[in-house]
Amino acid sequence: MEETSNFIHDFIREDIAPGGRFAGMQVHTRFPPEPNGYLHIGHCKALCIDFGTAEKFGGICNLRMDDTNPAKEDTEFVEAIQEDIHWLGFDWDDRFFYGSDYFEQTYQYALELIEKGLAYVCELTPEQFREYRGDVNTPARSPWRDRPKEESLDLFQRMRAGEFPEGKYTLRAKIDLSSGNFNMRDPVLYRIRYIEHHRQGTKWCIFPMYDFAHPIQDAIEGVTHSLCSLEYEDHRPLYDWVVANVSVPSRPRQIEFARLGINYTVLSKRKLRKLVEEGLVSGWDDPRMPTLCGLRRRGYTARSIRNFCDRIGVAKVSSTVEFGFLEHCLREDLNDTALRAMAVLRPVKLTVTNYPEGQTETVEVENNPNDPAAGTRQVAFSRNLYVEAEDFLPEPVPKFKRLYPNGPECRLKGAYLIRCTGCVRDESGAVTEILAEYDPASRGGDPADGRKVKGATLHWVDAATGVDAEVRLYSNLFADESPDAADKDFLACLNPDSLEVLTGCKLEQMLGDAKPGADFQFLRMGYFCADSKDSAPGHPVFNRAAALKDGFKKG
Repeated sequence: MEETSNFIHDFIREDIAPGGRFAGMQVHTRFPPEPNGYLHIGHCKALCIDFGTAEKFGGICNLRMDDTNPAKEDTEFVEAIQEDIHWLGFDWDDRFFYGSDYFEQTYQYALELIEKGLAYVCELTPEQFREYRGDVNTPARSPWRDRPKEESLDLFQRMRAGEFPEGKYTLRAKIDLSSGNFNMRDPVLYRIRYIEHHRQGTKWCIFPMYDFAHPIQDAIEGVTHSLCSLEYEDHRPLYDWVVANVSVPSRPRQIEFARLGINYTVLSKRKLRKLVEEGLVSGWDDPRMPTLCGLRRRGYTARSIRNFCDRIGVAKVSSTVEFGFLEHCLREDLNDTALRAMAVLRPVKLTVTNYPEGQTETVEVENNPNDPAAGTRQVAFSRNLYVEAEDFLPEPVPKFKRLYPNGPECRLKGAYLIRCTGCVRDESGAVTEILAEYDPASRGGDPADGRKVKGATLHWVDAATGVDAEVRLYSNLFADESPDAADKDFLACLNPDSLEVLTGCKLEQMLGDAKPGADFQFLRMGYFCADSKDSAPGHPVFNRAAALKDGFKKG
């Protein structure tokens, strides 16, 4: 990947330079996912920025599970997040934490704010809270703002003890009810919730809000640069207020960047969860999903995704990237690395009528023409083969250069030149067999013999040694370019043709033993991956990662 720089790097260089805010200190970042779902390509951008920035400056990056909100959090998601990060090539060493690790310290800092007169217990109902919030011309208000600190301390401790129902009290910061930034209008720091935590059980019934817990966690861990997506820009004054007013051991700096948007995709975890829970996809790892586990199962490589994140850059202004560019990055990678193989997805029998019956030979084909070190392999060839149904027409059309009766010679990849002599039909008139004759002197198939042939070069599979397989052709999950738009029902934007399952496909023999997750270029058909879940001995399943043609408009 190319060496890049961005405004975050510029800020960090200033901070670590002599006289800077963090002069002489090691750059320290963190990646804080919420364990209530699987990571998707949008998280991947943040992940690459957090870990990649630390790598660039010889620093370190923590992995911290943001489990301060216990709703829908699960260890399944924790383990999946760790697996995805490792797959991308990043590591946190021994710096793995949970936000809930700091519940006691965060509670003590809340008590400190109350003691300083900078927080109070409020008993506005949610309805009253909205009513008293004010607007740009009207300050917010709370009749409990001047509650004596002794009373707030007592109530807050009793909140922790579980003496009050949900919604009865909140703890609010005392900042500025007339602030033009509504995040500073005495924001809620704690609320009561009787819900079991996936790690803490029922030990806690009060939980800190993210805007309070996040800066404290960063400061406790010694984070120097807290890199956040752009929606936290208006929250930065509150972040700075928290670390300035409690006795945390360090003062991190928050820097915001624009989130990733991709067309024909939704990147809302809530919406992705809905797709899973309503059975509209096969799971979080459905190859149509933008989750990292889904992309990995479909055939995307870690290098292609990291390259994509690196090349789209880091900006302060939100934008939408074409999904086609993500596919372009995958093709660039697989074009150099994927082994070539022959697979016939919609097979029709081809009989070479003048080839000796019962005879089989092997022909040599390249594993990857872009990688001389990949070498060649031997493929069985005999009288009975399979070719693509679309490579034959009973009656020719203009510019059709493949098989039709008395048509041009065509090359069978790596083997011989053949000419179609006719076909066999069933009672319905459908073609069941193509008949052809070969030229025994043309062995080698490709133009090494110097013969100019008007027909195309065709891929094929030997009928005797070929392997039956299931192949899944994936397209965009959504037919609408912007299904995530606020004014749209994203479920109404689903593409009914996002998956086509082909059975009875014919693959060359080596593909029958492909390891789950192995990537291949099926000649003329696209890039495919052996499915990591459903593929099994005797029943190979392949997913199309991307079509062969690159539709991304460069420049």
